[in-house]
Amino acid sequence: MYPQYEETVNTVLSVLDITGIFVFALSGAWLAARRAFDLVGTVALGTVTGLAGGIVRDVLVGDLPPLAIQREIYLFVPVVAALAVVVAPGIVQRFGFPVLVLDAIGLGLFAAVGAAKAVDFGVGVWAATMIGVISAVGGGILRDLLAGVTPQVFGRGSQLYATPAALGAFAVALLWERMPASPFLVVGAMVGVMTIRLLAVRYDWHLPGPPRRLVEDDTERTG
Repeated sequence: MYPQYEETVNTVLSVLDITGIFVFALSGAWLAARRAFDLVGTVALGTVTGLAGGIVRDVLVGDLPPLAIQREIYLFVPVVAALAVVVAPGIVQRFGFPVLVLDAIGLGLFAAVGAAKAVDFGVGVWAATMIGVISAVGGGILRDLLAGVTPQVFGRGSQLYATPAALGAFAVALLWERMPASPFLVVGAMVGVMTIRLLAVRYDWHLPGPPRRLVEDDTERTG
């Protein structure tokens, strides 16, 4: 890869990574506001949501210390997103981006960027896919747990969540070195993940689980 092209690709990935942090942080802060968190709680939840997935990704690929520690902008972005919700909730609400849509955008961004970065660090296709999924769902899981909500990825009958992230991460991991390393692949995968996730919510697509009778019987025994 030519040095100038490689620099351009890295710049695009950094921009997408920061965008994912901002969007996920907004979703965390917006959920905190709906749960009546105070200023500290809102900023904390937004920051954790925005940074958790990327930090885990960097640890898994061996990029240490994580970018959130190396570059101050990574710490600054989620705080700005959270403060935007606190200071001007009306403006944020007018954009029409509820937690669901913000979460879908962040899911796609982190799945694609996470898989691309893993491949760049010499990780195989399947491991890169796993890292992309963990990067994508990690922030959302922590956000929901800290807000007292069942994480979407765990809820019985919940619409497809980790599956779109896995498909997008796999596509990037498989093709990243063959295209070669095209930012358009990352953007395309992000759009694909976001679209599948939102369609799954719209049309109630979900993976099969255990028979409801078994779940109810287990509830009765533990109740």
